[in-house]
Amino acid sequence: MAYEKGNGKTVVIALGGNALGNTPQEQLELVQNTAKHIVDMIEEGTNVVVSHGNGPQVGMINNAFAYAAANDDKTPDMPFPEAGAMSQGYIGYQLSQAILNDVKSREIPRSTACIVTQTVVDADDPAFQNPTKPVGAFMDEETAKAKAEAMGITVKEDAGRGWRQVVASPIPKRIVEFDAVKDLVDGGYIVVSTGGGGVPVFETEGGYVGTPAVIDKDRSSALMASELGADMLVILTAVEKVCVNFNTPEQEQISEMTVSQAREYIEQGQFAPGSMLPKVEACIEYVEKFPEGRALITSLECAAAGLRGETGTVIVAD
Repeated sequence: MAYEKGNGKTVVIALGGNALGNTPQEQLELVQNTAKHIVDMIEEGTNVVVSHGNGPQVGMINNAFAYAAANDDKTPDMPFPEAGAMSQGYIGYQLSQAILNDVKSREIPRSTACIVTQTVVDADDPAFQNPTKPVGAFMDEETAKAKAEAMGITVKEDAGRGWRQVVASPIPKRIVEFDAVKDLVDGGYIVVSTGGGGVPVFETEGGYVGTPAVIDKDRSSALMASELGADMLVILTAVEKVCVNFNTPEQEQISEMTVSQAREYIEQGQFAPGSMLPKVEACIEYVEKFPEGRALITSLECAAAGLRGETGTVIVAD
């Protein structure tokens, strides 16, 4: 059947790790709650593209294949890009199913689509010169170096605990399946895409080639939102609002800041690396590429209210 696009905002929602579990069973339970909050927005006419992290999940898949390959000569090592695609598939399946079930229970005439997404990165990105992101199982030095030579991967010793594969975290340049996402959104579908930042690929004369890397999903979500011309980028995290002077007597919640103000806070060291900093940086990237848009950082529970302007931290152009 034909679906109609909602009459409200078009929004890209980046789900944080708190919205997903550590096992498929736990995740299935958690995404049902996540879906309810997303469908609350859809019920109000919002057009939604959902992205998500995949750190624990891709690590789990990578570890499982590494263990099986080491203990069963019938199981091959799984390249990291393929492990990333697997994680997108099963997370996307569970998210899409949970959203679709809730949409149908409310008799909303919409459907879902999940796209396993590739993201183009630059082979000359400096991140590839110093891979730092550990992935997969621990190995002894001899095994690690043998795999590095056989598979063309990079391995490093990890804090005295053993050797592991390490991958880069390059900047996303282009989302390969963007046109498909846009067509589906225009057709009234709720789209799950760009999971885990997308599978990193190089664009070569012979076509796209996967590469072992991890792309920050908030940065890929910002790229998707700006290219889509989405009214809002919504980055969901564990807190209702961004704070400055966090965990001090001077702690203060921020309801709105311009790009310039956000950069000043970054220079002051207000946002923790690996936590709030990449989320704020992603919002800045989106707003600078699409100044008409507004970026929102808030919790899953407050997302619908945040879209109505009732809570959360909004980042806008100067």
